[in-house]
Amino acid sequence: MTINTRTNETQGGGYNVHANGIRQHLLHYPGPGPQLLLIPGITSPAITWGFVAERLAERFDVHVLDVRGRGLSEAGELDYSLDAMAADALAVIAAAGLMSPVILGHSMGARTAIRAARINPTAIGQLVLVDPPVSGPGRRVYPSPWNWYEDSIRLAAKGCSGEEMRQFCPSWSDEQNALRAEWLHTCQLSAIRTAYDGFHSDDMHADLANITLPVRLVVAGGAPVIEPNDVAEIQALAPQTEVRVVERAGHMIPWDDLEGFLGAVMDLEIR
Repeated sequence: MTINTRTNETQGGGYNVHANGIRQHLLHYPGPGPQLLLIPGITSPAITWGFVAERLAERFDVHVLDVRGRGLSEAGELDYSLDAMAADALAVIAAAGLMSPVILGHSMGARTAIRAARINPTAIGQLVLVDPPVSGPGRRVYPSPWNWYEDSIRLAAKGCSGEEMRQFCPSWSDEQNALRAEWLHTCQLSAIRTAYDGFHSDDMHADLANITLPVRLVVAGGAPVIEPNDVAEIQALAPQTEVRVVERAGHMIPWDDLEGFLGAVMDLEIR
């Protein structure tokens, strides 16, 4: 059974669907279309992408997913694997009535989008992959250490201020740090650990080699996640990939250069 309860159809209104066996929460930022499903990264509840979604909604009809174990989506003794998150994305598309949406995934969300596209490409229009980790079996490790995630989540779980959160996100604005301090406790530590370990065990490149959907890759030029040789490998595996580089932006691209991020995304040619 699908439950679709939209609480507020104004900009940023939240709604829930029952998809892939659990409650999935999304924020809706209505726009003129086409539909866009935004899947955030490893410790980013949907609400933290609100300032980005508001701008994306100038062109797209934006739906931001609280990934399982984060925000207001279901948490607990669940499967937090990449396959489970990819199945969620596909089930949410169906339950929310989205029609071949663009999937914009950031970091972990980009890897989720890639896996979903390999499983069922007919459900998706095209992919926007924002700085996906290129770590994996036999590859270099993901550059952010585990303790950065664990320490910040434990601090938030105790209750902390935005100023205290600044030690983890020194370049963010006061408002962004305050929002992270308020919502990071909703990121279940076991979910984050599974996803982090998956950065090193899941093979994103094998998935890419089996994707024919249009792809735009957005690279953080000021972060060590994706290097020029990684871009070349991705384009060799998926020759249809367009590349945009946001120079000097860190991995959380919109937080460092929102206009640069929008410039890399808003001109997407819908196919």
